[in-house]
Amino acid sequence: TVEVIDIKSGKVVREIAGLAEPQGVLFEPEKKRLWIANGSDGKVRIFDGQTFQPVKSIELGEDADNIRRDPATQRIFVGYGNGGIAAFDPEGNKVADTKLDAHPESFQLERNGPRIFVNLPNSRKVGVIDRTESAVVASWTTDDAQANFPMALDEANSRLFIVCRSPAELLVLDTKSGAVMAKLPVVGDSDDVFYDQKRKRIYASGGEGVITVYQQHDADHYSKMAQIETVKGARTSLFVPELGRLFLAVRQQGANPAAIRVYEVAH
Repeated sequence: TVEVIDIKSGKVVREIAGLAEPQGVLFEPEKKRLWIANGSDGKVRIFDGQTFQPVKSIELGEDADNIRRDPATQRIFVGYGNGGIAAFDPEGNKVADTKLDAHPESFQLERNGPRIFVNLPNSRKVGVIDRTESAVVASWTTDDAQANFPMALDEANSRLFIVCRSPAELLVLDTKSGAVMAKLPVVGDSDDVFYDQKRKRIYASGGEGVITVYQQHDADHYSKMAQIETVKGARTSLFVPELGRLFLAVRQQGANPAAIRVYEVAH
């Protein structure tokens, strides 16, 4: 299922059932449509974002995963399968497909350039795609660190933040050269990381049961600001800069139901 939550009341207001391991969710503001990528059957399902009625189902392949949107072109990008990122127009028509050598995990789009940065943990690298050409133009290593799943981008400073699970490290890469500029200890089993441009901070959530917070001093210097205890296994999160809040998904454990914890960032 996908749960629809009213963040003002803190209540679940709708449930979209009948999905197949939903992994990526994206809201398209112009058409008010909800895109959901499903891992089990590889389908991308599009729903009306107001009535939640199905609009379209797209057969992508297998293991449809993360979804991102290019505001300038309104194209939607979906990572899937053993190595691919497909591009769709707002109507759900596939307009491009870029092949990769491993399954893509988190990926980020430049706003002021044509590149997509893609985590490829199974090939132990970061792939760089030119989305105007739908072609891989570079690949960067993560040194000795492996299992690079979450990613965030500081485009203004040309820095890419990669979190690896083995060992648990936050890598700071130069987006001009791919060079690793800094390595920082971070929460284990991390699945999400976010860059707070306004406050110059990095938030990483992990299944170890912690949110790690780093303060950015300049492009290559960072200090740990906080280590917030959460719940074991709670590794999926979403930072909403407009609200200054981090939403953390907590799985069901024993008598404790699944929940969304809301953290307000310090100013």
